[in-house]
Amino acid sequence: MAYRYGDRYQKTLFPQSIDEYIPNDAPVRAYDVIIDSLDFDELGIKIDPYKVGCPQYNPKAMLKLLVYGYSYGIRSSRKLEREANYNLSFIWLTGGLKPDHKTIAEFRRRNKTALQKVLKQCARLCIRLGLIEGNTLFIDGSKMRANASMRNNWTEQRCQKFLKNIDERIKDILLECESADEQEEQQQSLIKMRQELEDHKALKSKVENILNELKAEKKHSINTTDADSNSMRTRQGPGAGYNAQLAVDEKHGLIVNSDVVSDNHDYHQFSEQVNQANEVLSRPCKTACADAGYADTNSLANADEQGIKVIVPSQRQACKNEHGKFDKSQFKYDSQNDVYICPEGQVLKFCWVNEKRKMRYYSAGAICQLCKHFGRCTKNKRGGRQILRLFNEELREKLEKLYDLPSSQRIYAIRKQKVELPFGHIKRNLGANHFLLRGLDGVRAEMSLLSGCFNIARMINIIGVWGLVEKLAG
Repeated sequence: MAYRYGDRYQKTLFPQSIDEYIPNDAPVRAYDVIIDSLDFDELGIKIDPYKVGCPQYNPKAMLKLLVYGYSYGIRSSRKLEREANYNLSFIWLTGGLKPDHKTIAEFRRRNKTALQKVLKQCARLCIRLGLIEGNTLFIDGSKMRANASMRNNWTEQRCQKFLKNIDERIKDILLECESADEQEEQQQSLIKMRQELEDHKALKSKVENILNELKAEKKHSINTTDADSNSMRTRQGPGAGYNAQLAVDEKHGLIVNSDVVSDNHDYHQFSEQVNQANEVLSRPCKTACADAGYADTNSLANADEQGIKVIVPSQRQACKNEHGKFDKSQFKYDSQNDVYICPEGQVLKFCWVNEKRKMRYYSAGAICQLCKHFGRCTKNKRGGRQILRLFNEELREKLEKLYDLPSSQRIYAIRKQKVELPFGHIKRNLGANHFLLRGLDGVRAEMSLLSGCFNIARMINIIGVWGLVEKLAG
């Protein structure tokens, strides 16, 4: 036998078995059948009861322990070990198995890729039960702290300053060593100085490697504890962190897909998150909605090309800024001549293009200085009024009109209650304000577990424990 199997019906003095301790409507029974219904081969966790060698703990029992623990805010391997020994629900769930904290941590570390797929299978289970329709998806992101300190964040400026201080200290140590050699005294102190010299040289080499990595990868900063994390500003202040992304279905607010990225903004994430969610659904959704933080027209274009109705306000619409007399919308674009016409009839010609920002610039030149509206339309004394036009400006205008439709406003009005609820549950109810694992693979695995726990809690509220057991046990 390759695995250690628990037996929850093992006879005791009283009651007769562990199973009798747990009521039939206890939530732990729903977690038990849900994890049993997962396809472990698809997850990438091989179940081989005939494997030779030292018996291992049953992978299903280990995954049940993790998922059930995360569902109640118990994520630390040491706390999970304690619950497996003293909490009756955990004892029943694992069949009396009591893995230590090292075994739990090692299982989680070795199966990061598999844990990332837990939510995907859980979402497909919800689709099978008719709880996820996949017609309208809501996308949102939230910052979460990484398991790393800001003290280990290195920028090019900090590296240069550190190297300068190290070089000065090395010079001082060398001078002290020469002085000690001449006097041939305090040999013990000289040994200490030579050790300090070696330490400073090693530290200099480490900082130089960090500086080279910053330049090679063109990064603003690198955290030496968790290289994948980024410097982010959260409600708790600045720190090393990640940007967690969720795609939530409209029907019951269940999570379809989760992801974690290192970008400290949501600007380029819309299409990527919608595509990942569509992969789980096995078809494109009909409508995708997000806030103005995702208003990157180039990213929205991908979803629009798939025939998906995109409901994302522009920054102007989000701020509810009204069109002024000299707003860009008051300038008419002549597509045939590729020029803009200002309200006074002056022509703004094409000047130059910014490939990085994917924009074209138009200007009226010095003629603006003679206009009666100079100072209100533009204050540029070296030239005229400028207009910036996106490469896909027509799409931006189309999406702004789409957002203003009454049907779109009704969908956008329920965005917060659908997509922000899961983040509130994860951060407040489960206490997961930060990640325990490091690296993108680790934090994505944790986010998948946390999102799966939210879905299971919602499934229990919607169908009930006994209903889930009946539907999945067979």
